[in-house]
Amino acid sequence: MAEITAITPQAKDKERCNVYVDGKFYCGLKLETAISYRLKAGEPIDLALLDEIQFENEKSQALDKAMTHLSVTMKTEKQMRDFLKKKGYVESVCEYVLEKLIGYGFVDDAEYCAQYVRTAGKGKGARLIALELKKRGAREDCIESALAETEGEGEAAKAVLAKYMKSREFTRENLYKGYKYLLSKGFDYDTAKEAMQSLGADEEE
Repeated sequence: MAEITAITPQAKDKERCNVYVDGKFYCGLKLETAISYRLKAGEPIDLALLDEIQFENEKSQALDKAMTHLSVTMKTEKQMRDFLKKKGYVESVCEYVLEKLIGYGFVDDAEYCAQYVRTAGKGKGARLIALELKKRGAREDCIESALAETEGEGEAAKAVLAKYMKSREFTRENLYKGYKYLLSKGFDYDTAKEAMQSLGADEEE
């Protein structure tokens, strides 16, 4: 059986403690919960029981913390899961909270991707947007669906290039830098080429 090796106060919340099992951090608990269940360092512990203790005593608090975290900006399901795990909640609590958030419509990867594409699409190409959404943990199918709903990148690329060239001399060198800038923003080669041609330029060196 596993053993509780340490119970220490949390640095940022003195009303909570960190529980270490077999020398490794396992979960966070309210201090009063740890006391009421007489959890002590050096005592054996059934991990299933420890999970149950946290689930029954902290699921509501975990949901409140998640809602507060979401009040700032939308988050992907993975971002919320990572947030909850970082707070020290066990898997059953994470699943409970995510099920509630998804059911309420507060976490929705499809909507997150759609909003992100609408905003980022004004200055970035599909490749870069897809990469950024993947880093945020958005589901692949949601990313693809959101990008498929866009009406093309042509106008956005033209606007980005026009803004880039606004304060620069209309030289071959600067135009080529503008072309590379479009590529760095995630626009594909054909889209960047069309944007260049809209200025009466050629993308080649």
